[in-house]
Amino acid sequence: MGSPALWLALLLPPVLLLLLRVPPSRGFPGSGDSPLEDDEVGYSHTRYKDTPWCSPIKVKYGDVYCRAPQGGYYKTALGTRCDIRCRKGYELHGSSQLICQSNKRWSDKVICKHMEPPRIKCPSVKERIAEPNKLTVRVSWDTPEGRDTADGILTDVILKGLPPGSNFPEGDHKIQYTVYDRAENKGTCKFRVKVRVKRCGKLNVPENGYMKCSSDGDNYGATCEFSCIGGYELQGSPARVCQSNLAWSGTEPTCAAMNVNVGVRTAAALLDQFYEKRRLLIVSTPTARNLLYRLQLGMLQQAQCSLDLRHITVVELVGVFPTLIGRIGAKIMPPALALQLRLLLRIPLYSFSMVLVDKHGMDKERYVSLVTPVALFNLIDTFPLRKEEMVLQAEMGQACNT
Repeated sequence: MGSPALWLALLLPPVLLLLLRVPPSRGFPGSGDSPLEDDEVGYSHTRYKDTPWCSPIKVKYGDVYCRAPQGGYYKTALGTRCDIRCRKGYELHGSSQLICQSNKRWSDKVICKHMEPPRIKCPSVKERIAEPNKLTVRVSWDTPEGRDTADGILTDVILKGLPPGSNFPEGDHKIQYTVYDRAENKGTCKFRVKVRVKRCGKLNVPENGYMKCSSDGDNYGATCEFSCIGGYELQGSPARVCQSNLAWSGTEPTCAAMNVNVGVRTAAALLDQFYEKRRLLIVSTPTARNLLYRLQLGMLQQAQCSLDLRHITVVELVGVFPTLIGRIGAKIMPPALALQLRLLLRIPLYSFSMVLVDKHGMDKERYVSLVTPVALFNLIDTFPLRKEEMVLQAEMGQACNT
């Protein structure tokens, strides 16, 4: 009968026999039949062989939700759409939806930026009052610490104003702290430091006098001292202090023209009237016709301004007792008082002589011949008390036009 294969060859048409001899197919492009099944590499080389791909999207502090093109599988291929959502406390900068384009780039660049500013709380500082004789107050506080609501990291803390521990002058001072986080958000707090200086109000300089004050002149604890120019004597308080009740101590001083009493009984009592007020230049001569005496008086009269500037009173003793005459300006001393003065200061009776006495009654220099006003003034200007006077006079603008 023959083999079954022979019978099959005789019965089937030639075309079918040809098909039966072809080996089994392993799939072809577009057939949908693939032995790789879910293998992504194989799938990409078939369905998306020539399709552009974008790099995967990663957004810090955000979430990405992507949709592949219709019928597609991969979420980074051409046409893929991705929605971007930022986490709480962050704000999206850029488009909320990205599309993978043919140039293999996403349609936009996005970031999730932290928008909530860092928090910082400033201290509260009470008003400060300066201590006596002080114009500033040292004020301290704890430096405030900022807190970031995202990652807790602060990059900068900036202070505007004087730092804690500084000496703050009188007034209202604004202090500001600013902190920044890594997203450059800033938090700010402000407070004020108020410093008050108790004051009594400015005092007036007495007419024909000086005033020298410590500290700022009218603040709590300041002391003002008063003195008068040559030829005037102080009446009232020589010094006044600004007290805590904002009132000045003592009474208001005045400078009255000096009134020399030549009716006293002793030379010591006469000199006491000049103590700490005036310097004395005592010019003694046995006769008014003495040439040295006349020349000396002539030179002194031409330097009257400089004599007054240095608080010098000229006392003349002319003649010999009992015809001795003492003169202080326009006032005449009794002969007995003039004689006592000569004896007290050991002034020669029968020759020309001069004695310079300072404000403390000390015999500073003696002359037996003429002395120029310049030499006399140069000596007086070396006295410690005179140096203080010169400073005050310079401040007051007092000077002689010579």
